[in-house]
Amino acid sequence: MSKKNSSKNESSNNQIMTENLKTQGSNGKSNQHEEVVGSNPLSEKDFLLKALRIMLLSRNIDNKAMNLLRQGKTYFHIAGAGHEAIQTAVGLSLDPNKDWLYPYYRDLAVILSAGIKPLEFFLQCFAKEDDPATGARQLPCHWSSKKLNIPTQSSPTGTQFLNAVGTALAMVKKGERNITYVSSGEGTTSQGEFHEAVNWASREKLPVLFVIENNKYAISVHVGQQSGGKENSISAMMTGYDNLFNKRIDGTDFEESFSIVQEAIKYIKDGNGPALIEADVVRLLSHSSSDDQKKYRDSKELEEEIKKCPIEKLSQKLISNGIISKEEYEQIKKEVINEINNAAEEASHAKDPNPDNATKNIFDESGLKESFEYEKSKPSGKPVVMVDAINHALHEEMERNNKIYVFGEDVADTKGGVFTATKGLSTKFGSERVFNSPLAEASIIGVATGMAMYGLKPVVEIQFGDYIWPAFMQFKSEVASIRYRSNNEWTSPVVARVAVGGYIHGGLYHSQNIESIFAHIPGIYIAYPSNAADAKGLLKTACRMNDPVLFCEHKGLYRQSFATTPSPDSDYLVPFGKAKVVREGEDVTVVSYGVSMWDSLLAAKKLENEGYSVEIIDIRTIIPLDEETIFNSIKKTNKAIVIHEDTFTAGFGAEIAARISDNCFQFLDGPVKRIAAKDCHIPYSPILENAVLPNREQIYQGIKNLLEF
Repeated sequence: MSKKNSSKNESSNNQIMTENLKTQGSNGKSNQHEEVVGSNPLSEKDFLLKALRIMLLSRNIDNKAMNLLRQGKTYFHIAGAGHEAIQTAVGLSLDPNKDWLYPYYRDLAVILSAGIKPLEFFLQCFAKEDDPATGARQLPCHWSSKKLNIPTQSSPTGTQFLNAVGTALAMVKKGERNITYVSSGEGTTSQGEFHEAVNWASREKLPVLFVIENNKYAISVHVGQQSGGKENSISAMMTGYDNLFNKRIDGTDFEESFSIVQEAIKYIKDGNGPALIEADVVRLLSHSSSDDQKKYRDSKELEEEIKKCPIEKLSQKLISNGIISKEEYEQIKKEVINEINNAAEEASHAKDPNPDNATKNIFDESGLKESFEYEKSKPSGKPVVMVDAINHALHEEMERNNKIYVFGEDVADTKGGVFTATKGLSTKFGSERVFNSPLAEASIIGVATGMAMYGLKPVVEIQFGDYIWPAFMQFKSEVASIRYRSNNEWTSPVVARVAVGGYIHGGLYHSQNIESIFAHIPGIYIAYPSNAADAKGLLKTACRMNDPVLFCEHKGLYRQSFATTPSPDSDYLVPFGKAKVVREGEDVTVVSYGVSMWDSLLAAKKLENEGYSVEIIDIRTIIPLDEETIFNSIKKTNKAIVIHEDTFTAGFGAEIAARISDNCFQFLDGPVKRIAAKDCHIPYSPILENAVLPNREQIYQGIKNLLEF
């Protein structure tokens, strides 16, 4: 099949379809062409009227929403006027009972075609409690429906592409032959995650339908300043992918749009790979209600755009060919406007959200994690180093739960990960469940997110914390907020394992700690174990929870003898949010984690010989933080010092110290002290590294100074 534009053939096909329609007449009954057109929806009056009605619904909802905003009754709207033809063609081609849709904020006609009702739109528009998409938590025009397979959508256009690829990958893993649709405007194709998504989908021949609605403007920036493709074409830019169905069409022509969408779907369902359709459309209204396109678009250009209105094109074709009369068309418009007005009126009187619920559903509130039986037996097996304990946890949890999929850079055998944490997994469970990903961190987390929303349990590896930053958008804007912004309808319980920390002479880019930055994001649990037993128990718990987890593994502890413990059994779980008092004392409380906890323990033993009693707390998880154990210890010792490896400024120790000051001030006999790395990048030389990261002498002296205060 040719992947080049075939506009001449398409035009000819559309002309034939129009001629077939002319023979039907306004009653929709065919005559001599019955055998030819009987199975073609474009020859059926009812189908065409359904399409026209959806397009009119979409346009008039836009108009109503803008009027409500001008009246000060609502707050925001982003219109799809001019995009209706391609959107309706897509919506009527997919099955919302089987296919999945990742529509972008302008895709109103798509979601109406899928089954979203005008009332649902206006409940979101008015920010009402019963808004089924978000419960008034997300901006209008951010669609979501569990029953219609529309995952909750976010605002940073581009993130949805990798999520859609993840969902398509999950479909393939489960042996289901359905399609994942994902769309955006042409401006978003400047984002790297769009290209990563097309790359992954094309390489794996995944069932993804990419639709780029090119209205030539990303807010005020013209496509000529965005695209490197010939003639400002996104399709032309993507010609290098062998498995990609790739066409550019007139997205204001419903017949052409529907025909090409059908062709693309057949290509996908035949197993040939994904499809990309670039639909040239027009933007008849400004980018959003906060924008005025008259400031940057020529009036003549806007006049020419109006002439390409997709609704006018379809309605005039139907009228001129005798499919409907002008009177029928006016009646349809009247019915649509009445339906919209009634829906808006009903929504305006709906219940407002309860402010008491504003902070609910950041994490799972079902009681699942509270139902687990934790630390029910003391680890008593053979001694195991931390990296092997992690490996054992992965083996056991994959055997227990066939929905767990492990992927990342170099995780498959014979490598088994750069630290061998995933060694033996692909040999045992096969390449279907354990596989190497592209060298692209955003792809790893974005694809995992889409898989998780489809019902699988990805446990992925980011090779080094230093390289996690390309994935930060996926963590911050997608993974962390999915449960909250969908009002508990959707979850994305991805587990992301990542090697962190210094003391291995790794220089600037193999020594970073990342926990304080991620701790600032509501919706992600963060584990940071310091020994083998805790690492295994926390990872197994992470694999069973229904929340996303960032699992920090200090590579300096992977094979350290002092982090070695007896191996826990396969039922051993460690709770999140429960610190461990690793050494009891009376004179001062040390709060720590990771390597710094072990250095604090050595200092405590040295200070014991000098007559001091030091209590050491290993917090084990950053989020949630076990405040109770910390505060109870300080009430006993009356002094506190927080020690960690991350930088002094804005390291997580600052948060712990602040909470101690807020809650334990009356019990303190001295200042809350902190020991941390200098506010400096981590150098390669062991001599320089030791001068930047907290060292044992510094920790010993810092604790002693507080004891003597």
